[in-house]
Amino acid sequence: MDRDTSHEPTAGYVHYALIWAALVALLVMTIAVARLSLLANYSVLGSLFIATVKAGLVLIYFMHLKHEGWVVKGMLLLAVAALFFIIGLTFVDVWYR
Repeated sequence: MDRDTSHEPTAGYVHYALIWAALVALLVMTIAVARLSLLANYSVLGSLFIATVKAGLVLIYFMHLKHEGWVVKGMLLLAVAALFFIIGLTFVDVWYR
């Protein structure tokens, strides 16, 4: 039986190589923020922001989330909102000790 895959978008190797290069560049930025103290007092927040961007790239391109329906995207949004809420509570707890 033939499976019709004409509706599935495909990305070329160049596309994935560019995303990989962006992930490597973000990795270098993370190391620079941690080792060189580029953001001084905000290095944790900067590292978390860079990690969020990297996770977004992996989710969108390598896990093909951009081709999913609204239910899957909504569940991901709910999970990310819960994660930000928990991380926010952790920061508030640390700041007021």
